[in-house]
Amino acid sequence: MLSLPGSVRIFVARKPVDLRKAFDGLCAITRDALQLDPFTGHVFVFFNRCRDRIKLLLWERNGFWLFYKRLERGTFAVLSDIAERDGAHVEIDARQLRLLLDGVDLKKLRFRKHFAREIRLEDRTRRDGSGEPKAIG
Repeated sequence: MLSLPGSVRIFVARKPVDLRKAFDGLCAITRDALQLDPFTGHVFVFFNRCRDRIKLLLWERNGFWLFYKRLERGTFAVLSDIAERDGAHVEIDARQLRLLLDGVDLKKLRFRKHFAREIRLEDRTRRDGSGEPKAIG
């Protein structure tokens, strides 16, 4: 489907948008309402009022991509961050976007914390009978 590098940020518009708008209309909303630059290469997400349709706008080198999804049944989940924060947009990560597009309710979802193990380099020396460290090698 849509593969995004870690450097791409994803901004979701808090207010519903008339999804009859195409590239230029969504660029204008991104610039004027969200106060963001549509040419940054980040993803801008827009929902309609019924939340059964979604459009993603993305600039890539020499043109815009416009992804559009219409649900046959049901609605997209409301992001809990949208209700809790002020401002015209909310930032989410690629994992949350993927779950949202797959129909997972993010309010009921709980992410476990992951801890990176401490990286230790092996001791690259060994001791011969004299007790002196000797490089392996």
